[in-house]
Amino acid sequence: MNKAIRDSIQVVLGELLGEDSKDEGVSKTPERVAKSLEFLTRGYKTDPRAVLGDALFVEEYSEMIIVRDIDFFSMCEHHMLPFYGRAHVAYIPNKHIVGISKIARVVECFARRLQVQERMTQQVADTIQELLDPLGVGVVARAEHMCMRMRGVQKPNTSVVTSALLGVFQERDTRQEFMTLIG
Repeated sequence: MNKAIRDSIQVVLGELLGEDSKDEGVSKTPERVAKSLEFLTRGYKTDPRAVLGDALFVEEYSEMIIVRDIDFFSMCEHHMLPFYGRAHVAYIPNKHIVGISKIARVVECFARRLQVQERMTQQVADTIQELLDPLGVGVVARAEHMCMRMRGVQKPNTSVVTSALLGVFQERDTRQEFMTLIG
């Protein structure tokens, strides 16, 4: 557990918010918050190249491969509030495929950082494109942002959809096939 985070939360609770640190309900909160932040931002300690690097296989398959409905949880870098949703990742191989669980791990790696959805979507696509060298990559993410639900504009039924389309996914027919298949 990060002692500096714990101590800072103790100051926020006690000195800035006026909470009694001896109160049973908050006495362990600084420690819990520190552990939570370490868990929620563990993507900083994960190298996405290492995630994909050990699971590349030579294969002559040349059709679209899609890993759909990858749940992700992230934290908005502007407000440190959660955003969460699902990502759909597709690629068309160029002599190499990757273990499908590795695709979900790449999403997880970038989601578990302070983030904006737009950058996360692009980072997933760029990483897969760089390491697999496929004919193309498509990533679509749909998420709900607690910063829009709980504060600010307070619009609870709003979702954000982002996409990153590289290589052949920029061609109309390939893009359309991908969008149709992810529904």
